Amino acid sequence: MLPGEKMALILEDPDGKKLARAMQPHELYWLFKENGGPEAMELLGLASPEQCVFILDMELWSRWSFSEDKAVEYLGYIMLGSEDHFLEVLPHLDFNLLSLFLGRELIVAGGIGDINTDEERQTDWDHTFDDVFLIKFRNPKHATIIGTFLELVCRLDNPLYAALMESVSGEIDIESEEECYHIKSGRLADLGFPPHDEALEIYSRISSATFTPGHNKMLLQSVEATTLPGILLTGKTFLERVILRADSELFRMELNYLINTALVADEAHLADMEQMRSVVERVYGYLNIALEYLSQGDESKGAEIIAGEYLKRLFQLGFSLILDLKYSADKLSSADYATGKVLSGLKTARPRFYRGLDPDGIDGYREFLELQDVAMVSAFLKRLEG
Repeated sequence: MLPGEKMALILEDPDGKKLARAMQPHELYWLFKENGGPEAMELLGLASPEQCVFILDMELWSRWSFSEDKAVEYLGYIMLGSEDHFLEVLPHLDFNLLSLFLGRELIVAGGIGDINTDEERQTDWDHTFDDVFLIKFRNPKHATIIGTFLELVCRLDNPLYAALMESVSGEIDIESEEECYHIKSGRLADLGFPPHDEALEIYSRISSATFTPGHNKMLLQSVEATTLPGILLTGKTFLERVILRADSELFRMELNYLINTALVADEAHLADMEQMRSVVERVYGYLNIALEYLSQGDESKGAEIIAGEYLKRLFQLGFSLILDLKYSADKLSSADYATGKVLSGLKTARPRFYRGLDPDGIDGYREFLELQDVAMVSAFLKRLEG
């Protein structure tokens, strides 16, 4: 089923809210990202508080930096839903993050029992929602959404509003952002998305010549396995045929975690769905290459390998085989157009296969998908080296 069809079924169903909330947070997020537009905003209005928090955690950060512009954008999306939905989500929003965000958007004075200074009395304040706290917007283009948010909070949860205003009137420094980042990372780790620095470990190089598959893999059920993307179990690649022999809930959990890790490492969760698909394709490709390299076409042996060896190490093996091509390409250059394109694709941080080498000869790039791709490029480079 296409993403648009799936979302339409949810939105048109009388029990759409229940259907949306039955999805894992990351599944709803990917559906949300893949569709976009007004319908996706409507989908967000059905999301549970936990799903909304997950989407905010994925969207409001670029590595270690918090984005106020993204926060304003997604705050606006959440407020497009019903007031009841907003009231349901509000208690689940991170107080420290709201304080950090509003501290960068507002100047606040006043408070219960406070006496305003001469400077505060002379300031041209934009608004007060309760005749207690005086507010000035730092960024006029955000004023409408921030103002709407504050009005809702003041009316629906006045103690929270007062606490936020008291917090915002104090000092906000870089430590607040770091603390929010670590809290956010902890929430995502609980759902199977590691911190960025930890995720980058999957791109560590290992020796392909001395690699020996393990036999004692131990996995614990920590996150719920989900339906694998449709391109996986078609039986077309060696990896897919091996998985059909060795599929299990624990395997799906491990594969999901590896995909999540790759998405975090490449920051694809902040990009468009096309990049996300490319990263997923890379995961399948590297695993396929590693299994072909170790199994030499024996599907039974391949099934034994994925039963005993961690997928992370198999991914690293596939990546390392391709990285060897990159190191060879880094020493070469050519004025020939097609040869230059081959080398350019290999010299990137995540080496890409030049599609001009494919039978259809398309002038573009794709991921390395099978061991034959590695062998073809290796032979090409050896000819170029003379």
